[in-house]
Amino acid sequence: MPGDDQAMGQALDQLFALRGALPAETAIILPAEPYLDTAGEALRRRIFLTRGEGGENLCLRPDFTIPVCMRHIAEGADLPKRYSYRGLVFRQRADGPAEFVQAGIEDLGEDNRATADARAVADALAGLEACGLSLDGLDVIFGDQGLFEAVLRALGLPEGWQRRLIRTFGDERQLRAVLQGLSRGPEDTLKGIDAKLLDLARDREEGALTRLIRSHMEEAGLPPHSGRSPGEIAARLIEKVTVAEARLGDSALALLEAFLAVDCPLGEAGDRLADVVGTAGLDLGRAMTVFQTRNLALEAANVDLSLLTYRAAFGRPIDYYTGLVFEVREPGAVDPLAGGGRYDRMMTILGADTPIPAVGFSLWLDRIAAVAR
Repeated sequence: MPGDDQAMGQALDQLFALRGALPAETAIILPAEPYLDTAGEALRRRIFLTRGEGGENLCLRPDFTIPVCMRHIAEGADLPKRYSYRGLVFRQRADGPAEFVQAGIEDLGEDNRATADARAVADALAGLEACGLSLDGLDVIFGDQGLFEAVLRALGLPEGWQRRLIRTFGDERQLRAVLQGLSRGPEDTLKGIDAKLLDLARDREEGALTRLIRSHMEEAGLPPHSGRSPGEIAARLIEKVTVAEARLGDSALALLEAFLAVDCPLGEAGDRLADVVGTAGLDLGRAMTVFQTRNLALEAANVDLSLLTYRAAFGRPIDYYTGLVFEVREPGAVDPLAGGGRYDRMMTILGADTPIPAVGFSLWLDRIAAVAR
């Protein structure tokens, strides 16, 4: 990063060191499975994939979060630990170069999640300022995957519905489309599916359903590795039938839509959310306490809540997030200058012996440089 870009990188290195984050080095060529298993479709389709000599799936590093976490697990390092990074990542992009520089911090093992969340947000904002940007005029957008999941549970929705809605969180257009489809019932969502398949799915006969699907695939001449396996298709069909035939009632749909419509300054969000869930008598358990405690921690970290926007329907299209998600953008822009969130479930998926709380953020230095010039 010559010239201004080099100065920007040095400023970030200094900031990260002051924030107690140790530089982490990771390989550029990485095993692909952790990304294919945890990252979500939006990132998976942008990965550069290849194969090793032993036939293993490999990829060019599409982000730092997963390899930093994998390195921590492999080394068995003490906790809590903060890691920083700055380097090239590789993604297929229609609107820019396929290789670009990201920087950020991964915060692992801090049991006080509110403090760690607030620290991640404060450090991301400080990183933008270190790169020469003024926070005035930038949009800072918050969401909360955990709060969304708590609302689904409190509504008593079937697990299949919950999983289907959670899979769309982060893509507001898809989320609205799923809600609309769920409210119409089975006549639309199950149209065109073979009656024998539907009967087996209704009876949850997964083995027989898998065999019938495999037979249909063989008759159609589809190769065994052409996409999802017959077992995966059967499991998805059983879930689809369960979701469609349970149907989302009008009152539950109205409440869910009222929740998703909350869009206000973060400092006002607690009262707005309390009005929505309180009217329906929903108990969100710890989720609202977590939300309010995090806001107090943000204020303690000198983050002005009035400058931040909470959107109940906002998520990031990466599957491993579990709680706070946030992005910083130019007004009207789609692509973030910074983004991050909490991903508590991922460490055990990657091989950690016990659950490890984790939160982090990334800065997109090519976009930041374009705004700063």
